[in-house]
Amino acid sequence: MNKNEKFVITINREFGSGGHAIGEELARQLGVRFIDKQIVEAVANKFNITPEEASIIENRRPSWWEDFAQFYSNFMSMNEYFVDAQNITSRQLFLAQKAAIREIAYQESCVIVGRCGFDIFRDESNSLKLFIHAPKDVRIKRIMERYNVNEIKAKELIADNDYTRELFTKTFTGCNWYDARNYDLALDVKNFGVQGAVEFLLNFIG
Repeated sequence: MNKNEKFVITINREFGSGGHAIGEELARQLGVRFIDKQIVEAVANKFNITPEEASIIENRRPSWWEDFAQFYSNFMSMNEYFVDAQNITSRQLFLAQKAAIREIAYQESCVIVGRCGFDIFRDESNSLKLFIHAPKDVRIKRIMERYNVNEIKAKELIADNDYTRELFTKTFTGCNWYDARNYDLALDVKNFGVQGAVEFLLNFIG
């Protein structure tokens, strides 16, 4: 990846690995835009719904068969006219987010966390696709500290979020979330911490 030209870095990450913080700090040090929840707001505006409604839709575990039927019957009209949040499917929201992400990346360099960025920019030559992961015990400790929860709750949060991300990825891309072939680099951050991981990635980029 050539950082002297317009580029895009995508980060997929295990819950509790610190991938979000790593992406945010990496973007800051590279002096580029960091893309995460802004996408939800952009899509909310597109569909004339509130960011809160968009977040609720986004957090649904995607149901392929429910969304498949609704998508083909409603999508074209939803691109042009006012819609009720109750009728927006997770597939439609994903496609709208995908379009918003592409529009931002077309205009400027950026770091994108989540949203199946590795697949959206699969054919983008000047890109770096990362997968951030860490051993379960490291992630449990981080979640306990970050959310002030006990070990049992931390394990539940990790299991639920990892499952949702894996299902989301499989549903909308047909890819296995853990397949290393999706990424240019899969980084175990156990011995790095957030700042150490950022420094490693900056050296890797060159």
